[in-house]
Amino acid sequence: QGYFTMSRILFFILLAGILSQTHQPAYAQELKTFTPDQMLEVENTNITGITNDGRFAAVTSSSQRDRLGIDHFKFADPTYVQQRKSRLYVLNTESGERNEVTDGPTVIQASAWSPDNRTLAVILMDKQRVTLHMYDAERNRLREFKPKTDLEIASNTDLNWMPDGTGLMLSLRVDGWRAKADSMYTSTNDGPVVIQESDKDFLAWDRVWMQNDQSVLALVNTDSRQVTELTDEVIIASLNIPEDGSFVAVTEEFPLKTNYTRSDDASEEMMYTISLNDPALRDTLISRTEKSLNLDWDPAGTSWAWTEEGKVFIRHIADTAVTEITADRYEFIEKEDTTSLKFSFSRWSESGASMLLRSEKGYHHIDTAGTDMELVFEFPEDENSEPRLNLMHWSDDDRYLYFTSSARDEWQRGMVRYDIETQEMETLMVDDQLYSDWNFAEDADVLLFERAEGNHPYEVYVSNYELSDLRQLTDFNDWLSEYKIPETELIQYMDVDGDTLYGVLYYPANYEEGKQYPLIAYIYENFFDNSFNALANVLANRDYFVLRPSVDLGLGYPGEGWVKGVTTAINKLMERGLVDGSKLGVEGISYGGYGTNLLITQTDRFAAAINNSGKVNAISFLGDSPKIGTRNYSAAEVGQDRIGQTFWEAPDKYVAHSAVFFADRITTPLLILSGEGDWNVPADNQREMYYALRRLGKEVKWVNYMDAGHGAGLAGTEEDFYHQWETVFDWYEKHFEGEEE
Repeated sequence: QGYFTMSRILFFILLAGILSQTHQPAYAQELKTFTPDQMLEVENTNITGITNDGRFAAVTSSSQRDRLGIDHFKFADPTYVQQRKSRLYVLNTESGERNEVTDGPTVIQASAWSPDNRTLAVILMDKQRVTLHMYDAERNRLREFKPKTDLEIASNTDLNWMPDGTGLMLSLRVDGWRAKADSMYTSTNDGPVVIQESDKDFLAWDRVWMQNDQSVLALVNTDSRQVTELTDEVIIASLNIPEDGSFVAVTEEFPLKTNYTRSDDASEEMMYTISLNDPALRDTLISRTEKSLNLDWDPAGTSWAWTEEGKVFIRHIADTAVTEITADRYEFIEKEDTTSLKFSFSRWSESGASMLLRSEKGYHHIDTAGTDMELVFEFPEDENSEPRLNLMHWSDDDRYLYFTSSARDEWQRGMVRYDIETQEMETLMVDDQLYSDWNFAEDADVLLFERAEGNHPYEVYVSNYELSDLRQLTDFNDWLSEYKIPETELIQYMDVDGDTLYGVLYYPANYEEGKQYPLIAYIYENFFDNSFNALANVLANRDYFVLRPSVDLGLGYPGEGWVKGVTTAINKLMERGLVDGSKLGVEGISYGGYGTNLLITQTDRFAAAINNSGKVNAISFLGDSPKIGTRNYSAAEVGQDRIGQTFWEAPDKYVAHSAVFFADRITTPLLILSGEGDWNVPADNQREMYYALRRLGKEVKWVNYMDAGHGAGLAGTEEDFYHQWETVFDWYEKHFEGEEE
């Protein structure tokens, strides 16, 4: 009896232990370390379209692994499509069923749902062959659809269904296009002799790019597969097909010269209609003009609106007269201010009888005759004290305006709705989650969007317009629940100039309160949202703080912004006792790598730095990337570099923003990562810094991946990917440990 009792006691003790292990909460389980292995597998989703009835949605998903192995040396070759692969899924928003359309990852160029909400037209790549497929969502069946033509489909074609579903409009290549494009690319890229002259209107690479833009607009009958060519070989800027499907309005572009300043005088545009009953019948609506034709068509596709110098105009397809609907509406912004209101077109009403305009005061509702205008939504006097609002949708009954909402000083994001009749704002869903890619079904109360918990990948969700029946449709990354995903925090600090900035802090995966950790500042421009960042997660799982700080990059001398903002953000964290100030690292990719190099010429606070694919010489960089034409000139003069003047107007500014000229001031050990096939920031530019630091006796290491592109090993082969991560790990460990010694 005693033995039996003891056995029962032991049995129940053992059983209790098993049950306690089985039902222990998820947070008590041992989570795995997030490494570069997992970084390769994280899926990134993208909603590509939803049917008008809201029943079906097309979604693509791709991982970092799907982007490895691209031939970067073929960039700008019109005959080559880079093999950036993804998987295509169709989701049933009612049942939640998910069907994979493609058999594994493939190159997906375009897709479009038919008007009957059943068929998805898809452009896929079979190696370098462009193929058109039709997917039947009811039958879950994909088949290749071959138009009856000897011309190949353009790889960059758009897909536009006819309103009755009987035809599909797309772009074709003329006979001989591939041979001509290949010859242009080869002679410009390989020679044997390449001659360029200033009396030509275009740079040689601009001519290659324009060849890629050339195509023939064609209509394919979806029953007979017969093809009707609608144009000669042209450059099409935009299309409009009216509800009755009687014609197509084509906006055609005519490049005139290489454009250095991003101005409108480098090309002309014209708009004309082509009768779809008799394609020989054409009518010019707007003759060739240097003005960019940024037009917004009404729902019927028979009238268009546009903005010009703060005024809004409309015109009907059958009328040569132009109506300025904002005439006599230019009251002063304030009584003491003589500046009149400037308007811009926002959107048409569903009926097409009225429209929504935007001014400095708010949103105005106005009829198409311009006789009745009302301020229906007034902006707050101090917009900076209110959440950022972005108009996403205007309800069919004209009553509601749907806005995305994002607080300026905390993670509170989502969707709000404004009632025009009652002039009241209603919160539909605002919380600490991340939201993106809102899709409103045209003919149903269905809203599709992406949602993510902070520092987690997006998944696809569906709901009604009021967001009262939220349902998750995808779970591509549910496996991440087994891994250590670091906590994040929004930090607020002031830069040297006293301006308030924000940054996102990723905590060490094994964080212990009261302990100080190394920190790596991952820099670019401005950061606010705690979106999933695989690089930050890998480093945080090495028990580093990862900080994504914001900087104020002023026009003229933006290079001061990094030292003014990054260092003060780190100071704030050191004051809180979180960070070991002797173990600071800094890195960035592309523009962030450029900022990293400038930063370490101005401070010696960092124990280690990494420049991944960032330029070091703004002067030589102007002509360093021939395949992207004049981009580097315009980037410096009017773009991201923010210098604001040409090199010849302000050579001192270009010197001041070239870290290589101040290499003698660098004391931070620098790791340089580059890709030999990088067409954006060629490895030759970074090589200048390696030679300079080596000549000066500084510690520098340069790793150039011969098969990689922009992003170095992250944009190379799988071997490159792992090699780069091991190099980065070793670099930080070496110099953080060295500081301690």
